[in-house]
Amino acid sequence: MSLILPDLTNLLDTAADEAAALVASIASTVGRQVARDGRLDRAALDAEQHAAHGLAWAAAYAETLRQTAAWARALEAEGRLTEAEALPAQLLAYEYLCQLAGGLPMNQGEMFRPSDVFAPAERLSHVTGRLRPGASQAVKTRIVELLEASRGRPSLEAGGLDETLEAVRDQFCDFAAEKIAPHAHGWHLRDELIPLSLLEELGQLGVFGLTAPEAWGGSGLGKVAMCVVSEALSRGWIGTGSLGTRSEIAAELILANGTDDQKARFLPGIASGAIIPTAVFTEPEAGSDLGSLKTRAVRDGDVWRVYGAKTWITHAARADLMTLLVRTDPDSKDHRGLSMFLARKPRGTEGAPFPAEGMSGGEIGVIGYRGMKEYELAFDGFEVPHANLLGGQPGQGFVQLMATFESARIQTAARAIGVAQNALDLALDYALARRQFGEPLARFPRVANKLAMMAAELVGARRLAWFAARAKDEGRRCDLEAGMAKLTAARIAWAAADNAVQIHGGTGFAMETPVSRVLADARILNIFEGAGEIQAQVIARRLLEGAN
Repeated sequence: MSLILPDLTNLLDTAADEAAALVASIASTVGRQVARDGRLDRAALDAEQHAAHGLAWAAAYAETLRQTAAWARALEAEGRLTEAEALPAQLLAYEYLCQLAGGLPMNQGEMFRPSDVFAPAERLSHVTGRLRPGASQAVKTRIVELLEASRGRPSLEAGGLDETLEAVRDQFCDFAAEKIAPHAHGWHLRDELIPLSLLEELGQLGVFGLTAPEAWGGSGLGKVAMCVVSEALSRGWIGTGSLGTRSEIAAELILANGTDDQKARFLPGIASGAIIPTAVFTEPEAGSDLGSLKTRAVRDGDVWRVYGAKTWITHAARADLMTLLVRTDPDSKDHRGLSMFLARKPRGTEGAPFPAEGMSGGEIGVIGYRGMKEYELAFDGFEVPHANLLGGQPGQGFVQLMATFESARIQTAARAIGVAQNALDLALDYALARRQFGEPLARFPRVANKLAMMAAELVGARRLAWFAARAKDEGRRCDLEAGMAKLTAARIAWAAADNAVQIHGGTGFAMETPVSRVLADARILNIFEGAGEIQAQVIARRLLEGAN
């Protein structure tokens, strides 16, 4: 007897439609609460953050269901919709609809319910009733059996990639399994920088120029390829999966805004990996509020002299190039006085991390996301040539940077998916090997249910991240889609890592056990590239602007 629900793809479409209708109802209600004279009022939006952020989460769930349904229908049309795809999809649809109706966890201690804003969710019950058999214990147990049979494959489900991207995925999954995963925990425990030899190999494989045009030494593969590679490398270790992030940001900044001279001087080196960039944006008193940055640059003939402090700068000691956001207009008090510089620096060593005149720094110890290390930096007259002012025009830095956020957040979603997949891998291996009361842990329903839900959420997270990536590749504005992908994938990674530790029991709490590293690594994903709260605020603003 098949466990796949009858007429499943139509049912998945119905689930997505009903979720979208509920989101529209929530948006209408919240929109009235935050509007003044027919326009979105910022103060009112801040006062109604819980409801507004709940709207953002609900919209992300609805879009996940829409993309999952579209993917399942495409597979069905090709005759490739098997249990491995259908069962997690129907489980995800049931669980997400139930959460939309009864309580959606924005984090562990904050639930959003449609009843909070008097949005009717009763009509979801006729869909959840039809989906309920597709989320039975038998279904969850079967998903775990399918996971066991697919161990070592890139993912449980298939579809969504062309032959070229499937080959890219397989290549990097194999590379991560051979060159990264066996060493990752040792690097983490010893708090070591990722070996330069590994960076050189990744450069030869084209990681740093993956999306850069071929004319500048890149592969020109697009953002979906970026997702595939970032996930595969992050499945090995988030540190290696993140190596391409700063190259992606730097190349995108220069391609969109740089002068011809700047493109010629920097893009080939970034694409090959010869130039390692780092993003120098955050300040001690200005986290997400970039408009309040205080680090300044003063023009002195053909150079600018930089003064101030930056913090949470990843891979700073080893980097050769800083994309440096500073204030060049001393009279400005907001983002309009900011400029972006392409600031070269000497590559540091263990003994001398910052051998540059006018620049110093120190390491920030962190619980996870090691391998590139985090630093705080101080500038006291550090010189940057005027020729390295991005685009040659001051005052454009904030606008230039904002244009890169879509790609950065899509890439972060892919990293989160890789971390979550790693958590599932480790949890599954342990649950199959560890026996209690004469049975493998994986045979116990509460363990199987955790594994099955990890797999189901990964199905949805991939669909949403690739949807955002395709929008970016097509040249469409996708800050909404990118934000949704990052918001949900970060939460999924943390849940997967936490459940993986729970399945390991006390063993998972031991530092020498790799799953403890995955838990520490997963925690950063809801903070960097836009904290979850900021991400939800941006999504809500976009949705409500359209509703008013």
